[in-house]
Amino acid sequence: MANLKEIRNRINSISSTMQITSAMKMVSAAKSKKAQEAIHAMKPYAHTLGTLLNSLKNALGTTNPFLPHAQQERILVVAITSDRGLCGAFNSTIVKHTLSLLEKYEGKKVEILTIGKKGNDILKKTSKVSRYCEGFFDHMNFEKVAALAQELMDAYTKGTYDQIILVYNSFKNVATQILTEEVFLPLQLSQEEETQESDFIYEPSAEAIVEGLIPKHLKLQLYKSLRDSLAAEHGARMTAMHKATDNASTLRDELKLTYNKARQTAITNEILEIVSGANALNS
Repeated sequence: MANLKEIRNRINSISSTMQITSAMKMVSAAKSKKAQEAIHAMKPYAHTLGTLLNSLKNALGTTNPFLPHAQQERILVVAITSDRGLCGAFNSTIVKHTLSLLEKYEGKKVEILTIGKKGNDILKKTSKVSRYCEGFFDHMNFEKVAALAQELMDAYTKGTYDQIILVYNSFKNVATQILTEEVFLPLQLSQEEETQESDFIYEPSAEAIVEGLIPKHLKLQLYKSLRDSLAAEHGARMTAMHKATDNASTLRDELKLTYNKARQTAITNEILEIVSGANALNS
């Protein structure tokens, strides 16, 4: 059994760890609330824009540059992770799924674009990472994401890639993050026929409106994915720190019990020694 000083030092160390994890939990809770508000605020707009674009899909024609290519040989996987750790299985889930996509598309030319330091640190070992985009989560804004989305659109229209896939964790609640694989390009529209007839008059024309809407829709899609990932990250870290604090509390209580037992044993031994000494003097 460890001596009393060692146990006391472990109790103090675990108590310090509890203070850190508890503070990180509160910080993540505050950031999670802001991230949730941001994603909830933009979802109605994104949904309405997608619905409008889908209602105008007949105006796309057959020559739109964002429609599927004849071949699907060159694939870009955009893996969205976090810049920081201590968030449970948040990053490892994305890394594992990205690696599974490399196996799925074996034989094709697959490249990875990483957003988030943690994912890049692991995936760069595969030699498939063609680009690492850093600094997106520190001061996230639509302009920076829109610039990246435009680069991806240009790469697709030039034929550099035949398919671009987003892999990220979407936010459900602070305890649950949903692994999401989403096709960014080619353009994904619902195959269901419209049941309601529209009487709208489009100016200048439905074709011109669709041409202007598609870039906005794609930029918003990427921005929503990053916002979703950020909200999920803070939720995952909040949950991880909560569990870490609870585990540290349980361990501290067990050590306190061990410490009290060891102290009681030491006191009992001292009393026995004193009594034995007294008996020896009286005999």
